[in-house]
Amino acid sequence: MSVIEGVERKPLVKHSDDRGYFMEILRQDDAIFGSFGQASISLSYPGVIKAFHYHKLQDDIWFFPSGHAQVVLYDKREHSPSLGRTEVHYMGEDQAYLLFIPRGVAHGYRVLGPTPATIVYFTNMAYDPQQPDEYRIAYDDPAIGFDWSTKFR
Repeated sequence: MSVIEGVERKPLVKHSDDRGYFMEILRQDDAIFGSFGQASISLSYPGVIKAFHYHKLQDDIWFFPSGHAQVVLYDKREHSPSLGRTEVHYMGEDQAYLLFIPRGVAHGYRVLGPTPATIVYFTNMAYDPQQPDEYRIAYDDPAIGFDWSTKFR
């Protein structure tokens, strides 16, 4: 169950055999699918933090097919019952699921471990460089107050 209103997870199923595996990622009949705008892929190196940003119009669906990431969400929506709440997900090749991030929820990630992480993400709108729907917040913004350091336990 999500701490932030509207955030959803879709578990992914790998069908493996002696040749490798097959896995569906996103289908048009999935409950978390709204409308298609764009599919993108990005690779980030170990230790990189890409945070934070949010959208006013765009919803995101994130998937990390390789590597590992700590994904942090922060609800900025004024009328949300979860306004000001933070939610953390550990995603990657050992945690195969899609994460639906609704518009107005700030999001970012830190690459964990010694290998790069790849993110594949889907949006309900195509990117428009003339009117980018992307609003940045510093990774160490005191209003969010997230501590990105690894806790050795």
